[in-house]
Amino acid sequence: MAKHPAFAVTVDLVVLTIRADTLQALVVQRGEQPFKGQWALPGGFVHEDEDLAAAASRELQEETALSREEVHLEQLATFGAPQRDPRMRVVTVAYLALAADLPKPRAGTDAADAQWQPAADLLEGDRLAFDHTEILSAGVERARSKLEYTPLATAFCPTEFTVSELRSVYEAVWGGPLDPRNFHRKVTKSEDFLVPTEHTTTRDGGRPARLYRCGPVNLLHPPLLRVGRTN
Repeated sequence: MAKHPAFAVTVDLVVLTIRADTLQALVVQRGEQPFKGQWALPGGFVHEDEDLAAAASRELQEETALSREEVHLEQLATFGAPQRDPRMRVVTVAYLALAADLPKPRAGTDAADAQWQPAADLLEGDRLAFDHTEILSAGVERARSKLEYTPLATAFCPTEFTVSELRSVYEAVWGGPLDPRNFHRKVTKSEDFLVPTEHTTTRDGGRPARLYRCGPVNLLHPPLLRVGRTN
């Protein structure tokens, strides 16, 4: 029987939230070699007795103290370039996690620090260890694309939210301003996207604004396309 080379499997997390109206990603400062002292995405090796989803959930809980049920978590992509990890051949399965205004992170046992940093800043150059800039880029693009066709933006919002708060999510993730009236018209006319509640709030300032919940829709119709994209 042919002998197959040994390799390891890891999970890496692209954890995104919105803080100070900016799309931010969770990064940890590595406390061990390789890349000691550099920023990296949170993640770790898959244990022998767990599947990939369980490993992603465990790493999420260790880095953010959040359970799988408290965030949107989906498998993103697999990265397996032969030299991506100098220690040995390592294939990583990346996951995308999204949640509203996540709290200050805590560093895990093998990390020197953990911080939220603007995703746009992290994507400039090769600031992250391993191939984590590539992984982060894939996660941000996945989030941007899914905001066009799905109600994923509501994962960044509280349970009840205003249209203005929802627009702020789109602006933060897409990286640019949107016309308030045009946005309001589009989201309120997208079938089953938003369900109005009986509540109002003044937390946006000015007159009381209607609060909404996410509706039962899975795909937006019509979609909300980024500037420069057409149906």
